[in-house]
Amino acid sequence: MTFRPGAFLRTTLPLDLDVLTRLDSGRYHSIWLPDHLVSLWPDAIWTPEFTDLATRSPSPHRHLDAFAVAAAAAVLTERTPIITGVVDTVRRHPAMIAQTALTIDHLARGRFILGIGAGEVENAAPYGFDFTASVSRFEESLQVIRLLWESDGPVDFEGRFYRLEHARLDTEPYDGRTPPVWIGCGGPRMLRIAGRHADGWWPVGSFSVEGYAAKLAALHEAAERAGRDPAAITKAGMLICVLGEEDEVLELAASPLLKAYLLQVRGDYLAELGYRHPMGEEWRGIHDLDPRLLTRERLVDFLAEVDPAMVLAAVPHGPPARVAHRVKEFVDAGMQVPKIIDYGAMAGLEQAARSPQLVAEAEDELVRLVEGTGSTGATS
Repeated sequence: MTFRPGAFLRTTLPLDLDVLTRLDSGRYHSIWLPDHLVSLWPDAIWTPEFTDLATRSPSPHRHLDAFAVAAAAAVLTERTPIITGVVDTVRRHPAMIAQTALTIDHLARGRFILGIGAGEVENAAPYGFDFTASVSRFEESLQVIRLLWESDGPVDFEGRFYRLEHARLDTEPYDGRTPPVWIGCGGPRMLRIAGRHADGWWPVGSFSVEGYAAKLAALHEAAERAGRDPAAITKAGMLICVLGEEDEVLELAASPLLKAYLLQVRGDYLAELGYRHPMGEEWRGIHDLDPRLLTRERLVDFLAEVDPAMVLAAVPHGPPARVAHRVKEFVDAGMQVPKIIDYGAMAGLEQAARSPQLVAEAEDELVRLVEGTGSTGATS
């Protein structure tokens, strides 16, 4: 496939569906919708004491159901694919995922892509969902979804986590084709699963260009072992950046929520960049992050240990043109559908208001760079 950026539709309140007109213009490969109950931003510092964003929204956790919003987006758009980025298999039974995905695909007239993953602790532990063996649960869930989609009649299934007895899903796929499945993952075992089954792939967590290339190589190897063409898997990526002028990015990175971004970053990755993570080198980033357990006192101590230079070392940063050049390095490494996510917007209301324009400028420059070199992001 040819290179094209991805778009992001927030599923938090206040919901803005008016942006769908712009997102459906043909500029983007697809529109991605996150699926959360809990934000990655700790509510202990989501207060006016730390950020004026709290004066606009009382909580960072005002998430709507991604499937429901995707259904609305499906009927309000005409050309651009809609993707959940990503639904986890901890909180939803695979039979319901299978049915809902087919439903939205009919509403979208064949434009829905099921983005799916093994889940994160912050969306599971507070609600009593069993997060043990999440990768095994994911693999079995995917098996059940495919089984229900591809069977012509009632099916039986006896697994470790799920049991089907004369179960059926007789809703036929739209135009005879089931929705593509994109898998969000980064660990070795999940990459092997994705190589065997995914139509598209996102890495999760923090990674360098070299780290992305290594994960992509593992994905390709797994696909080849399964007898699949690695080129048939669409390679995407959510790239956290800090957009701003050269003389202001350090100030942006010094804001409390930007410092708190390091809670999403792995300790070993930060060590590779030459810094000791305040949570320790064993910290696994988003896989360990449970915002409810982080008290104000603990977070104040954490913020005091964060040098803003750590934040900037972990992400592309600077003016849109500079960030575009950094993102192109990922495209050159194989990324076909990058989404630039500006965490500079978390520095406060003023920067949040500027952020959409800065992202658009970075996307424009990235497209010019890629088209100028003829790069597609495709690798063998």
